Amino acid sequence: MAGIRALVSLSFSASVGITLLVLGCALPEYQNCWPLFVIVFYLLCPVPTLISRRYADMLEAGTSSALAEMCLFFTSGIVISAFGLPMILAHVNTIQWGACAFVMGGNVVVFLTILGYFFIFSSGDDFNYSTW
Repeated sequence: MAGIRALVSLSFSASVGITLLVLGCALPEYQNCWPLFVIVFYLLCPVPTLISRRYADMLEAGTSSALAEMCLFFTSGIVISAFGLPMILAHVNTIQWGACAFVMGGNVVVFLTILGYFFIFSSGDDFNYSTW
């Protein structure tokens, strides 16, 4: 039952984050769809971590590997880019600062949701990828 509650809470928090992002685009005083480009960063964010978990055995030995460190570097670059894009768009007056604040709030909520997903659903992972 705890898995269902975790899944429902993660989906609720993701929908709150996407709602903040849409509010930054659709409110009458903003009316600009440029902030929706951060959805690309939402989709790219878990990819390096999934690659790292598939090919690196860093959880087994307790040590890190070059692949895991590189994937963490790429993930942090994607997250920083998702926070930087709305700030740059607001700085060049493509979007307003209020829309930037909504997008930043949505970024925080969505990236915490992605982090929560990896914490909740990877703790009991008994699946061995090397059997493929």
